[in-house]
Order: sequence, then C-alpha cells, then structure tokens
Amino acid sequence: MSSRPSWNVTTSMQTLTSFVAGELLADLVDDGHDIVVLTADLATSNKLVDFADRHPERFFNVGIAEQNMMSVAAGLAACGHQVFVATFASFASLLCAEHLRTDLAYPHVPVRVLAHHAGVAMGFYGTSHHAVEDIAITRAIAGMTVISPSDTKSVRAALLASLDEPGPVYLRLGRGRDKDVYSETPTLTRGRLLTVREGADATVIATGIGVAEAAAAADQLRTEGLSIRVLDAVWLKPFDSATAVKAARETGAILTVEEHNVVNGLGTAVAESIALAGVAARLDRIALQDEYAVVAPPTHLYRKYGFTAESIAARLRALLGR
Repeated sequence: MSSRPSWNVTTSMQTLTSFVAGELLADLVDDGHDIVVLTADLATSNKLVDFADRHPERFFNVGIAEQNMMSVAAGLAACGHQVFVATFASFASLLCAEHLRTDLAYPHVPVRVLAHHAGVAMGFYGTSHHAVEDIAITRAIAGMTVISPSDTKSVRAALLASLDEPGPVYLRLGRGRDKDVYSETPTLTRGRLLTVREGADATVIATGIGVAEAAAAADQLRTEGLSIRVLDAVWLKPFDSATAVKAARETGAILTVEEHNVVNGLGTAVAESIALAGVAARLDRIALQDEYAVVAPPTHLYRKYGFTAESIAARLRALLGR
C-alpha cells in the first residue's frame, strides 16, 4: 500500500497557488467540455477538490489504487470523455509505467496525467516519493507527449494545450508553490521552447522550478556584464532541437537545469540535439548526478543539488571562465 502524507488542509489550500487544475477544469466543464477527473486519494493535496465541489458527478476518487486509476481512465477516454487523472509523480511514472505504456500510449487514448510533486518536491518522504526518473521514463514511451510547466500561468497554458493532443499527455507539475516566471499566460506552440530572457554569452535551458531560478541568475549576472539567454523547456516531448541548436550556435555555451536524474533527462535531450547537428559548444548540466536524493525538506534539497539562482549563476561563471 502506498503511504500518504498527512496534510494540513487549510494551510495547503492557501499556499498551493500553482495547483489550478481543479478550478480550470471545472470552468471548462461549464463551457461544455466533457471532462472527467480521477484521483488516487489526493484531492486536497492537488486541489482537485475545487473540481469535485462544482462537478461531483464527474469526479472519482479511486482510492490508493493508482494502476487501476490509469486503466479506468483509459476506458473512460475510449468512451469519448476528456479524462484527467492526478497523483504524485513518483506513483504516476514509476508505479504506473506499464499502465502508461500499455493502457494509454499503445492504444493512443487521450488521457492527461497530472503528475504533481515531481522531482524531490516530496522532500522528507524520501526515495519512494521522489520522481527523478520520470522524464526519462515518459519520453521513452512511444506516443506519449511530455509537458513540464514552470509556474501558475504556464500550468494553465499547458492544461489548455493538452486538450488538443490526440494521445496521452504526461504533465510534470511541481509542489504548488512555484515562483512566478510569466506576467501573463504564455502562448504555447507544440514542441517549442519558450524564450524567458534574451542573451548572447551563454544559454540556460531549464524546466520546471529551474526556469524561475535561471531567470533570476540571468538577472544577477547581467549586473556583472554577462548576457544570459534563458529558455523554458515546457515541451519535453516533442523536443525543440532546432531552438536548442540555434542557441548553441549563437551563444556557444549551454547549461541545462532539471530537477531530475542527469541520465536521460533534459540535459540528454539537449546534448543529443547539439551533437547530431554537429555543433561545437560548451555544455554543463545541473541535475542529480545519478544518485538518490537525501531525505530533507524540498527547499534544502534544492540548495544541495544546485537548483537555485546562486548555484546556476556560479555554474555559468565557471562555464564561461569568469
């Protein structure tokens, strides 16, 4: 049986500002969308109670049965419903890997998987609840789209963009306390990187929580005379190799930032893109170095593993020999 954190509902509901799926999906039902939502005993942890309160007949809590939830979702999607399922990213990607592939991707059914608390966001719940392999797993599943928004506004944009996908979508979400990146809801183009900062000396390609920190690092380094381009890898699959290669050619140095294992994640996608294009560029990667994270609160882990503006700025200085 999968363990569940004991949440203070009042506190979590007030602070999970990036968990807007419940509200947005409820609005879409009001607009005529045939949306059905399933969760695995985590409706308060991901704020899907916002949907359940408004459309209880379209909301199903399957209990601690994540694998069954994926199969049920596949059946509902095959019947024509727009289906969203939600659970911790560690359960959605690792526990349910076979179901993502065999029940969702192989028959190409349009189920949207809201995989929240990705990376090391579960902190002191430890390895069983950390999801630092999910980018590698989901990108390797044929027919699976992988989207990783970075803040509240890009979560809204990603949810709306997912409605147009004909097959399954894995939406990699944070812990609901994500820093703002965008002042307005960004326009997403399928499979394209988003430009957050312009720059000519080096490029940071980041995803998830790394985007806001990369932007802060770029702002800090600008005061030191360095011009840093920041790209948001909101689409991890399909991946925008063309823009990554263009950045490598124009700036000559690339730093990737991902709350994930260094093996087969964003950094690997960027490295493959540059190598296959035959571009010579310096490359560095901030990620977990093929290791399991220690047990600690997530903010401590972010500092330890380099997912902060200060760490990103330091790595960029080193990459540029400054």
